[in-house]
Amino acid sequence: MAAPATCASGASSTRSVAAAAGKGSVTSFQRKGPKACGIDGSSPRLLSITGTRPSVRNGQLLVSTGLPALDQLLGGGLAVGTVLLIEEDKHNIYSPLLFKYFLAEGIVSGHTLLIASANENPAEILKGLPAPLLDEKDKKEFDEDVCNHKTPEANTPMKIAWRYQLLPKVEVGPVSSSRFGHYYDASKKIPQKLLEDSKWHGFFLPEKLSSTLNPESCSSTHGYMKLLQFIKNIIYEEGFDGSNPQKKQKNILRIGIQNLGSPLWGDDICCRENCDKSHNLTKFLYVLRGLLRTSLSACIITVPTYLTMNKAVIARVTNLSDTVIGLESFIGSERETNPLYKDYHGLIHIRQIPRLNNLTCDESAVKDLAFKSKRKLFTIERLHLPPDLSDTVSRSSKQDLAESAKLLGPGCGPMAGGKKHLDF
Repeated sequence: MAAPATCASGASSTRSVAAAAGKGSVTSFQRKGPKACGIDGSSPRLLSITGTRPSVRNGQLLVSTGLPALDQLLGGGLAVGTVLLIEEDKHNIYSPLLFKYFLAEGIVSGHTLLIASANENPAEILKGLPAPLLDEKDKKEFDEDVCNHKTPEANTPMKIAWRYQLLPKVEVGPVSSSRFGHYYDASKKIPQKLLEDSKWHGFFLPEKLSSTLNPESCSSTHGYMKLLQFIKNIIYEEGFDGSNPQKKQKNILRIGIQNLGSPLWGDDICCRENCDKSHNLTKFLYVLRGLLRTSLSACIITVPTYLTMNKAVIARVTNLSDTVIGLESFIGSERETNPLYKDYHGLIHIRQIPRLNNLTCDESAVKDLAFKSKRKLFTIERLHLPPDLSDTVSRSSKQDLAESAKLLGPGCGPMAGGKKHLDF
């Protein structure tokens, strides 16, 4: 028995289905048309904003971090309404690059920026953003530069360990058909025309505190409160909270906060282990997440965790963030001269990935990630260790290789846990 039609317009289709069934067809199902049964015949659509896309996992709206390889590691991009925390490297060389890529992606996508810093004027930060690759000529030069930096071993199959062939590859070069995320040339600055057409708001802490001579104005509580009030005003005054849906086209607010928790913000968590104001930073993050959850905003924060002596504070800051990424530079360490890591400049640790609409957070299954910083590009790759070591490598390097193999993924066999070098 055929199901009754739910709309008047579906009567003819019901009769055609019944006729087809009478002729002995196998099935009577039909593909649903583009129009749903409703008063005006239109169906609801997802929120469409430039520079965003819905997640294939849960439909959450995503924005690009400015690095397609990082977007891939985070599950497609940075979810709107979440906080991305970057643990700075000790010399603060590579974390500003990720910070600038995030802001440059916002300018190219037409998003509104909010930049907060305590040591650098936001206007100067904007001038130092990398230039996007928008035309085919720039992409061709970028491809040639990528090919020139590839080693001969990278093009030879089975030159590295067998377990790496089954792992997914991380994108490096630009893809012309990609509409989500862009690639940038770190050797060039962003055109002035793009900066003039962009909309941004700056929060420079020394300027905000210069108007008051109260000694309490130099404390971390005062600086954090001023920044929270500034962010709140921008969200509610410009409609990023979802108010007035019929009056203004929706857009994304990208918030970038630099060196949060450093002594420049008046915080003493970096100066002593048992500080009196250790909860100021956690309170700030708690309130900030509440503002982001109810607005079309995405935030990236860089924190000098290597200066924080109290590990309990770092644990609380991590729990109050949605996504946590740590950068470990080889500069000044033994790995800088170690032949095992000669092709890389540091390690990147995906410490926490948000599992939205759940009580617990997800952890990345990828543990062996390294980054390179070339003249034009910043790439994230899997850490490919050599399959065997020659007699010229020192004994300490062999032990370092064995210890590094323990941190790799589940592809290594039980022999990787020993003190001897790997044998393939």
